[in-house]
Parts: sequence; structure tokens; C-alpha cells
Amino acid sequence: MTAASFRLKYAIASFLVVLLAAVAVAALFMMRHAADARSLSGLAENAARERLEPELTARARSSAARGADAIAGAVRAGDAEGVVRRLQPLTDDPTVAQISVTSSSGRTLFSWHRDTAGAPGALTAQATAKVRTFAENIPGAATPETLATLTVKLEQVAPVPGVSLATRVEEVTGRRARVTRWLALAVGGAGALLAAALMWRAVSHLQRPLDSLIRSADRIGQGDYTRPFEVQRRDVLGELQQALERMRGRLRQSTVNKSYLHSVLNSMTDAVFVTSPDGVIKVANNAARKLLGFSEEELLGRTILAVLEERERAEFDLLQASQETRETLVRTRAGQTIPVSLTGSRIDTDDPQFQGNIFVARNITDRKRAERRIRYLARYDALTKIPNRMQFHHVLQQTIARALRAGQVVAVLYLDMDRFKEVNDTFGHAAGDRVLEVLAERLTRAVPRETVVGRLAGDEFALFVESLPADSDNRGPIAQLARALLTEVSRPFQLNQHEVFLTASVGIAFCPRDAENVIDLIRNADAAMYYSKQNGGNTFAFYSPEMNAAAVERLMLKSKLRRALERDELEIHYQPKVDLRTGRISGAEALLRWRLPGHGDIPPSQFIPLAEETNLILDIGEWVLNRVCLDYRQMQAQGGDPGRISLNLSLKQLRQASFILRCRSVFRRHHVSPTAFELEITETTLMADPQRTVRLLDELYAMGLHLSIDDFGTGYSSLSALQQFPIGTLKIDQSFVRDATEDAGDATIVRTIIEMGRSLGMEVIAEGVESHRQLQFLRVNGCHYGQGRLFGEAASVEELLALLAKQAAGGAAPFAHLLRDAEQAAPRSA
Repeated sequence: MTAASFRLKYAIASFLVVLLAAVAVAALFMMRHAADARSLSGLAENAARERLEPELTARARSSAARGADAIAGAVRAGDAEGVVRRLQPLTDDPTVAQISVTSSSGRTLFSWHRDTAGAPGALTAQATAKVRTFAENIPGAATPETLATLTVKLEQVAPVPGVSLATRVEEVTGRRARVTRWLALAVGGAGALLAAALMWRAVSHLQRPLDSLIRSADRIGQGDYTRPFEVQRRDVLGELQQALERMRGRLRQSTVNKSYLHSVLNSMTDAVFVTSPDGVIKVANNAARKLLGFSEEELLGRTILAVLEERERAEFDLLQASQETRETLVRTRAGQTIPVSLTGSRIDTDDPQFQGNIFVARNITDRKRAERRIRYLARYDALTKIPNRMQFHHVLQQTIARALRAGQVVAVLYLDMDRFKEVNDTFGHAAGDRVLEVLAERLTRAVPRETVVGRLAGDEFALFVESLPADSDNRGPIAQLARALLTEVSRPFQLNQHEVFLTASVGIAFCPRDAENVIDLIRNADAAMYYSKQNGGNTFAFYSPEMNAAAVERLMLKSKLRRALERDELEIHYQPKVDLRTGRISGAEALLRWRLPGHGDIPPSQFIPLAEETNLILDIGEWVLNRVCLDYRQMQAQGGDPGRISLNLSLKQLRQASFILRCRSVFRRHHVSPTAFELEITETTLMADPQRTVRLLDELYAMGLHLSIDDFGTGYSSLSALQQFPIGTLKIDQSFVRDATEDAGDATIVRTIIEMGRSLGMEVIAEGVESHRQLQFLRVNGCHYGQGRLFGEAASVEELLALLAKQAAGGAAPFAHLLRDAEQAAPRSA
């Protein structure tokens, strides 16, 4: 019932009660008024009767006396007719109702009465008179003698004409009663309305606390004991509120309510089903409804078996399921099957109402998907979608076993990309990944359908061809396949709107000729691949036993390089930079050398790539910087002026987040100025990530370091790109300088670089100066600095210090004689 209907109900009730009371009072008043009117009418009639009766009696007596006198003679004479005649006036009187004459002996002499019945309530009066005559019973004396008795009865119906007094009284009192009745009804209606309004107001005043009590009682009935009552009244309702509040507090302290249990269940992310002992669902939380897509009403009353997928129902045992954790499938309302982990538990209680089971279902779709993904990734490469090393080994092992049983040959081709690192360094790893994807697609298309292609690691791929005949030379068909693979690899790759041409090296090994197991067969094919790579790449080679020696040597160098720093096997040599105008030393380039005991000097071309592969280049680079700073301080302390020392910087060092901080720390620790050093960066390193690189180089330049481009002309940089970087020096690659005096094209390139460098305000240094003709060519074309074997091999710090000391002593420039020899030995034209 709403608040308005509640108030209206009581207002109408009060209105009707007051109105009925008013009507009852009015009715009683009318009844009393009618009784009073009748009483007054009776009194009025009685008063009229009392007033008329004496008169009527007197008239009756008078009429009787006159009649007695009139009939006295006739009676004496016995004249009956005379009696009638003399009584005629009385019979004509309408008020005379009856006349009788009785003799003294009792004989009726005359009797008359009116034929019409008397009106009810009429007044009557009766009188008798003696009929006497005088007789002379005594002579001479007349004495009265009674002859008869005359009786006259008068009757008068209405003492007054028209309406009777009672009627007039009733009419008057009736009119007054009607007026009084309407006035009573009006007053009663007004009172009823006033009572209804007062009741409406009183009920409205009670409605709010009553509503609050009802809501609070409903909450308590539903098990919600958390919200207290608002006790503000001091009347009986206030006492009721206080009593309910005390009850709520005691229930809250002593009861775990249903709402709390529902909150706990609905806050769980796992689906929860509470069932009866026979498996009928009694409670399902929000997660269960969300998992299955059913409403709570649809789930309640079903069995737990009904939510399982149909194939799972046959093996489902309720008793066993309520005591274990198992994986099963549930079917949603939409028909979808979802894998779940179902954990059952029994509810142990003596109360049969609460006995049953609890089942917790956890959606394991993501876990199953992850397991399938893990199984897939365990066997297939995530990037190229072809078998990975483990799956390739597994399939190859099965193929080898079949081939050995059938007496057939299996050929394994091991493919590795040449200088693939440059792609990652120049265009980024995302572009490198795209190249590998495209490469996998090309390799798959280039081989027969039954051939298995796998990615073993990084840019290394392998494939095998089975069912080759054992009694023939299979190198021809396999060589043709290897050439087809190299052709596919050499097709251009589209990277960031650039066409990039790549090559690969392929190594080939046969089973059972080269090995009869997977490990040795792949290792031998790998050794043949490295042999191809050492021969310049973009070719293939068949395995021979001596190739393993080279692979073992390379692996040995990797392991020994890790301990080279600890064992102090690395050395720094310095190649002087010579001013080609004066022959004086203007600086030097620090070159790293590895002197491995028992193996002699390992050239940088062998161990620097190994250091790049193993990330040892970071530790080696920091060691080189510290070593050069120490040597620089030593040369300064002994009076030599080494000029500007150049150091080579790798891409991995430049990408190191703390590289700049490390450089500052080294210079500060050794108390040397960064302006005394120059970092040499290849074009490939510059263009790997131009935006990031230019920020780093700007910081290095702001520190005071000089920057130069090493091997200029061999990379992909452009003039617009060069202008973005704070480069101060260009170093012409030795491949151009070597043939500049023999090849017109190279000569043109060298002259162009020299002219471009001078136009941009940069110093230009020529690398690889090995002959007097090259030296003279560079001098003629305005190249001011050079370095190379013509000026001697790279020297130790002591040897360089001796040259600097000789130069500082004021003698001739160390290489001035080479300038004179160049002028004499070579023509001045290029």
C-alpha cells in the first residue's frame, strides 16, 4: 500500500465515521422531535376535549331537559306518535347520536339512534332527564309525578373546522425538523471533512516513521542487518524503533546473514553452484549466471548435470565430483562449450535443510588456449609459422630412421643470411622480422611440397630432402636446389619503401655419408654453411670433414673472448693520423688487438663480430675507453701531444641507455677533457634510427666530443641526412682510396667526397693510404689528412709516444720524407 492510499484510507474512514455519527444524531433528534410533536398534539387535543366536554355535557343536559318537558304530555297521554313528533327537533340535531325514553316501570317508550358510525376520537356526552307532570293526588294540591326517563347522547366529531390541531402541530414541527435535519447534515459533513483533514494530517505525520519501520523490518527479514534505524520520535513509535534497533544489533552480532553470504558469493570471479544432495541447484552466483548465460530463475531447480556438455554427462559421478577437482565442459545458453575446472565439496551439517554440495567452476579457456599456444610454440616458430628447431629435429630424426631402414639418402641444407644484422641495425628489428617472414614464404614455395623447412635460430633456416637414391651422386640435384634457394633469397625485399638486396650462405650435408644422427648431421651442415660465409657468402658448399675444424675454432674463439678481458689479453694500438701538408702527426686512431696465447694475434675482423653477437662489445667498448684515457694521460705526462684520439663506436654501444653517463663517468675519473677524443660512427649506425641517433650525437657533441663518419661512401646516408648530425670529419673508405690511382670511377668518388667535405666545413681523412701514388693523389686533390700502412703499422703507446716526443723536440716532421718521396714517385695528375 502506498503512502497516499494509506492516508486516503484513514481520511475516508474518519470522514464516514463522523458523517455517520452526525446522521445518527440527526436521526435521534428527528425521532425525538416527532415524539415531542405527537405529545404536543395529544396535549392540545386533550386540552380541547377538556374545554369542550363540559359544554357538550351541559348541552346534553339542556337537550334532555327540553325533550323531557316536550314529551311529558304525550307520555302522560300515551301518545307514542306525539312523543316522536315532539322529539323531532332533537333527532334533527346532528350532534344527537341516541335518544331513548323509558317508563317508570322500565318499559321503553321510545328509542332512536343515528345510523352512521361515530368517528374515532369524537367527543360524547350523555344526560338523562325525568319526564314529570303535576298530578293532583292530593286534592287541590298538584304534586310532581315522574312518568319516564329521557336519555340523550350527544356526539361531536371535530371540535374545530378544517385540519385538526394535531395535524397543524405536526406540519409545523415537520418543517422545523426538515430545516434542522439539513442543518445537522451540513454541520456533520463539515465536521466529517474537518475530521478527515485532521486524520490525513495525523496519518501523514505518522507515515514517514511507519515507512521507515516497514523498510527496516523488510531489510531485517531479508537478512540485512547493516543499516541502523533512525530513532527520532519520543512516542510509542519511537519506542518501537528503539526495540527494532536493539533487535537488529543483536542479530548483526550473532547472525551471518543471507545478504552477506550472497555478497561473498557474488564477489567471487569463479562460478559457484550450491546444490542439494541430489545435485539440484539451489544457489548460483553472478559469475555462474554470466558464465552460462542463464538467469538465476532459469538455473534454480536444474541439476548440476544439466549444465555440463552432453558428452561429459555420462562420465559424471555426483558423489565423486563433490570430493575432487576435475576438468570438464559446460554448455552455455547459446550452445557454446566452455572448458572449466570444476572443484566439488560436500556441505557437512546435521540440518537436512542445508545439506548438499558446493561446486566451483573456473573458466580455463585462456589456460587451454595458452596450453595450445605453448604446444604450438614448442614445435613451431611464432614469427614464420614453420617448424622450430625442436620440431625440425624431431621430424628429421624420424626421416633419418626411415631412410636408414629403406637404404635411402637424406640431404640437409643449412641456410644463414649474410650480414643480416645490418638490416636490423639500419631498419630496425620489426623490418628484420618482416624479412624473415617473407624469406620463410619464399623458401617454402621454392622447395617440393613434401620438403620440411624449419627455422633453427635467428636468421638460420634448414630444410631436408628425403628419399634420395643411395646408388647415385645426389650432389647435382641438391646443388640445383641450393641455387634456386639463393636465387629466391637474392630477390629484393621491400623495407620502408626501400628495395633491399640480401644474400645467404648455404651448407649441405648428407645422411648417412656425413652423419647418421640428427645432431651431427645438422652440425656438419652448419660447418659447411660457415665455410660458404667465409668465402664471401651468396654461395653454397658441401660438407667435408676439415670444415669442422673451422667451426670448432670459431666456437673456441667465442668462449675464450669472454675471458680475454679478465686475462688482460686485449691491447690498444694507435695508427697515426698524418697531416698530408706537413707530414706531422695530428692525432691517432685507437685500434683494438687480441693477443691470444698459443694462437698469436686474432684480427678484429674475426673477434669483433663475435663480440657483437654475444654483447661483449659493451664491456669491451668500456674497457677500450678507459684504456685510451689512461694512455692519453701517460702521453701528456711524458711531454707528448697526441692530438685528437679517435675511437670506433658500435651500434650496440650507441643504443645502450647509459652510454652517455658512462662516457662522462670515464672522462671525469681519468681527468681528461672530452675535446681530446673523437668518436667514429659508420653510416649504417647513423641511419639505424636517425631521430634517436641525432639526439644522442647532439648530447655527445655538447659534451665536447668530436664526431666523424667512418667508411664514408659505403652506407646509405644522404646529404640531407648528413646535415642533421653534428659531424665534423669524413673518413673516406679505404676501398675507394685503394683503386683511386687506377680506377677513374673511384678517383671521381674520392675527389667528390673531398670537395663535399670541404664545402660542408668538415675535415676529410683518407683511410688505407699504402702507396706514394695514393698519397700524392690525395694531396693534389686537397685531402689534408691520411692514415695507412704507408705511415707504418699501428704502434703501441710507447712507439707512438716516441714519435710524438721526436716531433715535439723541434726536429723534422716524422713523415715529411714520405711527402717528398711521393712528389718524386708519382705524377701530379690523378
